Amino acid sequence: MRKGQTKSLPVDASPRLTAAGRVLIAAALLLATAAAPAPSPTRPNIVILLADDWGFTDVGAYGGEIATPNIDALAAAGTRFANFHVAGSCAPTRAMLQTGVSSHRAGLGNMPETIPAEHRGRPGYDAQLNNRVVTIADQLRAAGYRTYLTGKWHLGNRADNLPTGKGYTHAFALGQSGADNFEEKPNLLLYDKAAWTEDGRPAHLPGDYYSSRFITDKMIQYIDADRASGKPFLASVNFLANHIPVQAPDADIAAYKGRYAAGWTALRAARAQGAIARGVMPAGLATVTMNTTGDWNALTPAQRAQRARAMEAYAGMATAMDREIGRFVAHLKATGQYDNTIFVFLSDNGGEAIDPMAKPFNAAMAHLYYNQNPDQQGRPGSLTAIGTSFASAVSSPLRGYKFTASEGGLRVPLIIAWPGHAGFRQGAIANGFAHVTDVAPTLLAAAGVTPQQGQFAGRAVEPMTGHDLTPLLTGAAAAVHPADAALGYELSGNAVVFKGDLKLVKNLPPYGDAGWHLYDIVRDPGETHDLAAARPGNFAALQTDYAAYAKAEQVLPMPPGYAAPHQVEINAMQELLIPRLLRLLPWVVGALGLVVGGTVAWRRRRRSNS
Repeated sequence: MRKGQTKSLPVDASPRLTAAGRVLIAAALLLATAAAPAPSPTRPNIVILLADDWGFTDVGAYGGEIATPNIDALAAAGTRFANFHVAGSCAPTRAMLQTGVSSHRAGLGNMPETIPAEHRGRPGYDAQLNNRVVTIADQLRAAGYRTYLTGKWHLGNRADNLPTGKGYTHAFALGQSGADNFEEKPNLLLYDKAAWTEDGRPAHLPGDYYSSRFITDKMIQYIDADRASGKPFLASVNFLANHIPVQAPDADIAAYKGRYAAGWTALRAARAQGAIARGVMPAGLATVTMNTTGDWNALTPAQRAQRARAMEAYAGMATAMDREIGRFVAHLKATGQYDNTIFVFLSDNGGEAIDPMAKPFNAAMAHLYYNQNPDQQGRPGSLTAIGTSFASAVSSPLRGYKFTASEGGLRVPLIIAWPGHAGFRQGAIANGFAHVTDVAPTLLAAAGVTPQQGQFAGRAVEPMTGHDLTPLLTGAAAAVHPADAALGYELSGNAVVFKGDLKLVKNLPPYGDAGWHLYDIVRDPGETHDLAAARPGNFAALQTDYAAYAKAEQVLPMPPGYAAPHQVEINAMQELLIPRLLRLLPWVVGALGLVVGGTVAWRRRRRSNS
C-alpha cells in the first residue's frame, strides 16, 4: 500500500462489527484521510507564440485593423503589456527570450547577417547562442517538462546550439532569419538553401507546406505523441509571419483588397487612435513622421497599387497566423489542456523596413529568382516586402521600426494569459516597464522552478537577469523594475539605457544622427520631445550608465561608415554571390574555351582556304 492511501475493509466484514467498532473505524478512516497530504497542484503547460516582425499595433487588441480574433481572445483572457521591450532585430531577442540573459552575454552582440568582419569571434559576438547560457527549455526539462520547438530558431546551426542541443526534446527548426512560406527554399537574396532541421538532422518540408500551418501541425503532433506521459510541456511556437518574404494564401490576401488604398500616413494615424481607444497608449499622445516615410500622393497610381497590394499581403499573412493560433488553442481545449496552460504572445521586434526592391541590384536579383509582377505579390514564388513607409505605419504610433533603437523597433505587443488561474487578471493592461529577459524567469516561477543564478548542472553559466512579472499579472504591483535601476542595450551601434520613465537613445545612420537623445517614454512614447537640454543632469547620468553597461558587456564600437542594411548586402555578397560566381567559373571558363577554340579553328580554315 502506498503512503497516504487508506485500506478498505472487505465488504463481508462490516456486519460482524459492533456499532461502536464501526464508529471507531469510521473515525480512524477520517483521521487517516485528513492526515494524507493533499495532491500538489498540476504544473502548468507553457506555450510561447512568437511572431516575426510584427509592429506594435498589428494586433487588434493593440489598436490595429488586421483581423486577429484568436490573439485578441488571449488578450481578453490575460494581460496586455503596454510598455514591453525587446531587441531591434530577431536573433538577439530570441536569445534573451530563451535565456533571460542579455543578448551580448548570450553571444548575440550581432547577427550573422549584420555583423561586420571586425567583430566576428570577439567576446559576445559569436553571432549564435553560446555555451555560457542555458535556456528555459534546459531548466524546465531538468524539472520534468516535455520541451518542444517548431519554426524559426535563428540562434545557430551547430549540433550544440540547435534547439535539441539547448534543452528541447523535439524540434523542427529553421536556423536562418527567414525562408519561403510555400516552398522548401530560402530567401535567395541571402541564403543558398533553407536550413530546416528536425531533432538536429537535415529535414524536408511536405508538398502542401505553408509555414504557419505546418509549424502548428508539427507542434500538435509533438504534444500529442507524448501526452500519455502525463508530464507538462513547454511549446515554443515560432512563426515566420511576417518576415520577408511576405506571403499568404490567396483568400487571406483578398480579404484586405482595397483596405490600404489611402496609404501609410492614413494608416499610421488610424492606428494611433486605435491604440488610444484600446488603452495601450495615453490619450493626446504626439507622434512624428519618419524622414524615411514617403509622400503617398506623390506616387503614381501603379506605384500606389503595388504598395497597397504588399500591405494587403502583409495583413493576410498575419490573419493566417492568427487562424493557426486559434486552431492550436482549440486543440488544447478539446484535449482538456487549455485551462492549465500559460500562453505568451509577443513579437521579436517592430515592423520590417528593409525592401529588397529598393536598390537596383537587389531588384534585378529578385526578378531573376522570383515572379515580381505586382499582381503576384504575396503569392507563391514572389518576394514581397512592405518597405519603410508602411513599416512606420505598422509600428504606429511609435517612432522607428526594426533595427532601430527607437520605440518602434523595441516596443512590441506582449500578452500573457493563464485562463484557469484565478490569481492572474483577465482583460488587464500592465503599464509598468517590462523587458524580454523577464519572460523566462516569469515562466519558470509559474512552473515552480527556481531560475538558475549562475550555476546549472554543475557548471558556471551566465546568471539570469530578468525580473519575475507575476506581480503585474496578478495586480499585486504596478512595476517590477526599480525606478533607479538602469537597463542597457546595444545592437549594430544603436544603443539605449532605460531608467525609470526615461530612455537615453542613439541611432546610427540611416536611422538617426548618431547622437544621444533623451525621452520620457511614459508621457511621450512617440519620442517627439528631446529632453537632453531641459534635463542635463539626467542626460549626463544616463550616459554614464551606458558607459558602465558597454564596458561590462564588452560592447565594441562600430567600424566607420557602418550601417546595418548595407552590412546585410556586404555579407550576402561575400557568403552567397561570390561562392555562386565561383561555382559558375568552370562553366564560364569552359564556354570561353569553346568560343576561343572555335574562333582559332575558323581562322585556320579560312587561311587554308585562301
